[in-house]
Amino acid sequence: MRDGEGAARSHTSRGCAAHAVHSLRPSGLTGGAMVRRAYRQRSLVEVLLPDADKLWDATLRQIDVVLDDDVLVDRVAEALAQRHPQSRRRGRLGTPAAVVLRMLVLKHLHDWSFDECEREVRGSLVHRAFCRIDGERVPDAKTLIRLAHLLDEAVLKDVLARLVTLGRERRLIRGRRLRLDTTVVETTIHYPTDATLLADGVRVLTRTLRRVGERVRARTRSVARRVFEIAQRSRTAGSRVSAAVRERSKAKMKVLYQGLMRITRAVLRHAETAVTRARERHPATPLPATIELVRRVLAQTRARVLRGETHYADKVVSLFEPHTEILRKGKLARPTEFGRLVKIQEAEAQFITDYVVCERGQTDRALWAPALDRHIALFGHPPHLAVADGGFASRTNREVKGGLAPSSVVMDCAGAGTAVKAACNAGSGWGSLPMICWYSVAPAHERLGTSNRQSSRTGWPGIQK
Repeated sequence: MRDGEGAARSHTSRGCAAHAVHSLRPSGLTGGAMVRRAYRQRSLVEVLLPDADKLWDATLRQIDVVLDDDVLVDRVAEALAQRHPQSRRRGRLGTPAAVVLRMLVLKHLHDWSFDECEREVRGSLVHRAFCRIDGERVPDAKTLIRLAHLLDEAVLKDVLARLVTLGRERRLIRGRRLRLDTTVVETTIHYPTDATLLADGVRVLTRTLRRVGERVRARTRSVARRVFEIAQRSRTAGSRVSAAVRERSKAKMKVLYQGLMRITRAVLRHAETAVTRARERHPATPLPATIELVRRVLAQTRARVLRGETHYADKVVSLFEPHTEILRKGKLARPTEFGRLVKIQEAEAQFITDYVVCERGQTDRALWAPALDRHIALFGHPPHLAVADGGFASRTNREVKGGLAPSSVVMDCAGAGTAVKAACNAGSGWGSLPMICWYSVAPAHERLGTSNRQSSRTGWPGIQK
């Protein structure tokens, strides 16, 4: 039996396995009948396997207890209700908020794709019980993708803030420590070259023009042939071949690029001519945005190939993920990465308390003060110990007013500038507070070994009490 209003859990003696006996909640908490919080029926696992609670993994059991929170489920249900203006009162019964939240958590926990998540949950009684599905139909991958898009950054921020509150209530974290770091979240794109970006532009513009009813000449084969020849010639255009061979290969590549750019400009002119008529028949056509991206790709290709400008501002590295940046974090295995820079801050026990997707070109030094403000907003007091790497070290970050500064700051100055190292050697601290800085010329594996030995005394690698 399905109920359109929200339902709250009523625990039975079987613990995690016997979870699906729900009592009705007041309808005002969810705002409508079509957006549900959970299914309301007896658990299939409870019927078939009376001792199914013993099949649960210990980690999964703890996550189940944390996600069994009405505030989290209500926030997800509120986000799902914003899919359409009448989602609360009209349409089919939607996938319950508890199911959506738990399936997405399970997907990220095991690093599954959406198809793998659907298949694994459908074939496992334990996963069905964890996701609160039991004998109901498992949402397919496409449905889960559409629902996941509704959980935007604001929803994720609220969920993370609620988890921090739960961690404080259970005394897992107290906000005495703060650790800052940045990492690169790579986007799923092919390796960007000017030739492949021009080919993508021709393909996307041609496909979009045909969808809006335009007759477009097929140039796929001519474009693919030039891209292949450019890739072949690039193998003999490096420093490992003789100067004569290198010059011939570069000259041939320039001719091929000019032909590829000529084809791209022809398709671009056709798209610009058809964009007005397409707007009249298809107001939501993506042609203008794609045209602008292809123009930028043409401009950066012209600058590099014809004028030899290798440093071009605001390069486009993907037509499908235009927000992607070119990032260099000094990694030996991956010197250049394509994605977005994300700031992550942690409290005790490596508990992530906040994250920020950084703006384009933003440096680590600009993230220190906002991170301290966010920590104080979450815990009500500054941390006793703050840790960051050398990318955050600067004279400006050492000047903090009032009582908002940590009791002590630890920064690895190995990657900091000369001025910061000189200030550290001179003994200048964090205003009137002590600042511990270190930088070592030892190999990375030796420093890592030292950090691991010291971490047993402090809980964080590389910090001595």
